[in-house]
Amino acid sequence: MTANFFKNLKTYSATALFVILTACASSPRHVGPADGVKVGDGSSLKNMVPASQLEQSATKQYNSMKQKASQKNALAPENHPQVIRLRAIAKKILPHAYAWNPDSQAWKWEINLFVSDEVNAFCMPGGKIAFYTGILEKLKLNDDEVATVMGHEIAHALREHARDRIAKAQIGNLGANVLSSALGLGNVGSQALGQGLQILGLSFSRADEKDADLVGMDIAARAGYDPRAGVSLWQKMGQLSQDKDKQPEWLSTHPSGDSRIYEIQRNMMDALILYARAKNTTIDRLPNYKP
Repeated sequence: MTANFFKNLKTYSATALFVILTACASSPRHVGPADGVKVGDGSSLKNMVPASQLEQSATKQYNSMKQKASQKNALAPENHPQVIRLRAIAKKILPHAYAWNPDSQAWKWEINLFVSDEVNAFCMPGGKIAFYTGILEKLKLNDDEVATVMGHEIAHALREHARDRIAKAQIGNLGANVLSSALGLGNVGSQALGQGLQILGLSFSRADEKDADLVGMDIAARAGYDPRAGVSLWQKMGQLSQDKDKQPEWLSTHPSGDSRIYEIQRNMMDALILYARAKNTTIDRLPNYKP
């Protein structure tokens, strides 16, 4: 009887996994505002990971990062010109982010600047944004380019790519132990978070990066930032990464600049319509973009 039980359980687990993966497969349905850039619904696997727990874990890690930076005098003060600049840009962008994820309106958004030569920026689940001085200074970013980076990182959080990556990683481990997988399937996200998962260590897929590029371009354009800055940004990134020994860590998890520029240009018209509307003009009257 015991042997039959485990045999049936194994069959049940395989069937259940197939049903879950089928039900959670990506849908072509468009989400977000009716106008602007078009992206798919994405995977529903993220629903296996508790959003509240992930956001709590992200907040804890973000606060720890701030505390350590402060102890080393590496957390820029509130009156730092670049902090003021970043928060002003975020203030314009965020109202246009909520349509992509209604829950994000209740997030405790926060943006800080860390003093580091590293070319990096991120937005953790729950709206915890960080920029490093390296990305601002080494690339000499103008406001449109800063908004492009910020929109991209915010889009990762809005689209809950971290939840999705955690869920997929745990799904991949289901076959390791049929019994525990079958009994603990609904708690895979809690298990990962309970083990002290380092959210900043997650790497996103190329599909995630493309998604974040397009959604980020959309919300930045609605806020009045020129989407053509995406092209100049990745050209600057390309120049910086020519020396492989000095390639920024931020680029190591991102697709090549050429492919990014191609996708940005392919969707540029939709974003330019939003940008022109934000500027109370029409596309044909927009001035040429100057990086």
